[in-house]
Amino acid sequence: MLTAEQVLASQKASVETLFGLTAKAFEGVEKLVELNMTASKAALVEAAGTAQTALNVKDAQELLALQASLFQPLAEKSAAYSRHLYDIAAGTGAEFGKAFETQASDAQKKFMSVVDNAAKNAPAGSETAVAVFKSAVAAGNNALESVQKAVKQATEVAEANFNAVANTAVNATKTGSRAKR
Repeated sequence: MLTAEQVLASQKASVETLFGLTAKAFEGVEKLVELNMTASKAALVEAAGTAQTALNVKDAQELLALQASLFQPLAEKSAAYSRHLYDIAAGTGAEFGKAFETQASDAQKKFMSVVDNAAKNAPAGSETAVAVFKSAVAAGNNALESVQKAVKQATEVAEANFNAVANTAVNATKTGSRAKR
């Protein structure tokens, strides 16, 4: 059935895939740390500026105006941060998805090669059993493809919903801050 060279090649490919996915995971973590550091630095600078401005407020009306002016930028920055966070997660997830699809495709090809080889060496009269087995494998492959398509569609819908919610939140704060003025 399988030779030692085939087993070693399979193991080598699996290890390479594992290290590749580990590197992608670390890239995602690095991007996340960079995003958080940038956001933290910006928040610290803004907090200092806002505190300085708040200390210079002379009356309640000016304090209310300052407070109202802070909501829209905060909502926009929160939406931008969430978008960057989502992009990092989606990018890393897509890399893992590609690797899974490649591995699954390779495994299917190898499995079908083994089945075809076994069918060639099968005793006479077993053609029906081989055909039934191949049909079951094809049905399993079709089911897997359907699940993969459904996951991709669900991901696209989730991304569209995320974008719509983020845009609505930003627009609501724009409208709210205009109404308060």
